[in-house]
Amino acid sequence: MQESSPTLGDVIRQFRPALGAERGQAVTPAQNALLSALSRCHTPALGGHVYRCDRCGIERIGYNGCRSRHCPSCLAHKSAAWMSARAHELLPVPYFHVVFTVPKQVAALALANKKVVYAILFRAAAQTLIEIARDPRHLGANIGFLTILHSWTQTLLFHPHLHCLVPGGGLAPDGSRWVACRDTFFLSIHVLSRLFRGKFLALLDQAARRGELRFAGSLAPLATLDAWAAFLQPLRHLEWVVYAKPPFGSPARVLKYLARYTHRVAISNSRIVSLSQEHVTFRYRDRTRANAIRTMTLGGVEFLRRFLLHLLPKGFVRIRHFGIFANRTRHAKIARCRALIAATHAGHSAPPSDTCQIAESTAAAPPDDRCPVCHSGRMRWIAALPRNTAWLPQRHAIPPPDT
Repeated sequence: MQESSPTLGDVIRQFRPALGAERGQAVTPAQNALLSALSRCHTPALGGHVYRCDRCGIERIGYNGCRSRHCPSCLAHKSAAWMSARAHELLPVPYFHVVFTVPKQVAALALANKKVVYAILFRAAAQTLIEIARDPRHLGANIGFLTILHSWTQTLLFHPHLHCLVPGGGLAPDGSRWVACRDTFFLSIHVLSRLFRGKFLALLDQAARRGELRFAGSLAPLATLDAWAAFLQPLRHLEWVVYAKPPFGSPARVLKYLARYTHRVAISNSRIVSLSQEHVTFRYRDRTRANAIRTMTLGGVEFLRRFLLHLLPKGFVRIRHFGIFANRTRHAKIARCRALIAATHAGHSAPPSDTCQIAESTAAAPPDDRCPVCHSGRMRWIAALPRNTAWLPQRHAIPPPDT
């Protein structure tokens, strides 16, 4: 058992050979490349830099990161700049958190068709929110929102779902005023669920009929039209889970939420508790027990298998803006919303507007270069270290699948 806290890189380096021996050809080239990158992250294999304190002379080495978007270490470094940009876009209104999930039958299909099904999930959820919000019987406004794709549970199982962060209101259809929703109610969850189900299944059916879905392995029986229609039929009568969490009270709380949900991968290093010769133990929140913190122990190969389930398709964007906050019009529409919100509250108590202070406090700060030993000197760069390609022995490589 390791004395220091293990990392995801430690797990990969220890169990990757066993994964190759046990699952060999089931490990795709993309998964193999990811394992290679993460196993080398912040190690001599990628090179680094030597720093020396200008006061006490102590030297420290900092190794380079892999920069993978699936790496828990590298993703944290990208978060600050992204968060600062989002702080400038927050509106001084309550925000709602809406989550769209799919049934387990669809999740199984998504695992073999990630790019297609993930895109359908984004499109169906966005269309549902925009259409219901625009309906005069509900909000009667054009809304904008941020969406974030997650594909995991706390125990690393495959569970694709979409988190949507939505301001509590929108622009009137003619753009002349801000239409606010009720303080504690955004849109009917029942209505959202039914419309989302219909749109998702319609888009999924279209993709299947255009030949965009792969039916391999256990999904092979769905390749015929009759079997596909039989597969869809019970899904049309299931209750699809869409739920909304209580609204956030201020832009500061919204940003705190974003920090937890956006730049996140299936598991962080801080959740890995211990690593033995055969097992990995990690912490998770038990949703069935009021989010109680528990631990789970998995075999090393099973842990890596679950982690690799959440590899995103190459180039796939998992954070997107929709509605009036779509990329091409976002900045102009946000300025318009701010002006209308200010006009709505003229002469009344204004909602909290601390976005400027938030942006300043979350701006990407320079790394702390204080000496960790004397605490008064500064660590100065003195030399670069080349990549040490021999640091990881070749036995850790998994042979690519036969072609």
